[in-house]
Amino acid sequence: MPVALITGASKGIGAASARLFAQAGYDLVLVARNTGALAALAAELTPLGVRVETAGIDFGAADAIAPALAELLDRGLRPNVVINNAGVAATASLAEMPLAEWQWLVQLNLTSVFQVCQAVLPALRQGPGGLIINVSSHAARQAFPDWGAYCVSKAALASFSRCLAEEERPHGIRVTTLTLGAVNTPLWDSETVHSSFDRRAMLCVDTAAEALLYLAQQPPSQVVEDLTLMPSAGAL
Repeated sequence: MPVALITGASKGIGAASARLFAQAGYDLVLVARNTGALAALAAELTPLGVRVETAGIDFGAADAIAPALAELLDRGLRPNVVINNAGVAATASLAEMPLAEWQWLVQLNLTSVFQVCQAVLPALRQGPGGLIINVSSHAARQAFPDWGAYCVSKAALASFSRCLAEEERPHGIRVTTLTLGAVNTPLWDSETVHSSFDRRAMLCVDTAAEALLYLAQQPPSQVVEDLTLMPSAGAL
């Protein structure tokens, strides 16, 4: 049975993906900060006949990530699909953003992905094959006022994905990026985000989850290096 590791799995795209992957027969390794939400999700999904392991990990605490992931992976489920979905946003001009907020955002959106990949690569290299999907944003390719830190973090994530793909290709590991336009998730309710976008025009989380499952089900002989999914209204 295939196994998918999903970060940011307690809500939004992560939770929708966990439900869809369970329905498709994947065992699940779910990670998020909210342990209560993860437990409720696991209780919802296990009746589908899949195994679900969860761990509450704060990706903002860099030193805690590696040992927590090591303990989680020691439970016996070896992922062959890894979805780096966890992320945050903060709106502020580059001239005024506090250094601590910049570092927090880069840690969550970029460095923690690097840490997750380092943790799972030994298992993925044991094969046969493996797939890492990094969830990015069209902000990686465009500039938006007051979203500079977010844009920079996602542009760096896209570059990280390309570099990782080159390094891991000899090991039979594929890396892809799902680049999303605005998705109606709880991110827009964050205290650090101030925006007036029309959420009714955004993509829904189920659509993003379907795109992730599509990428995960590509045969090992091919890889979709980047899939871009935008609302029909374009950039909001």
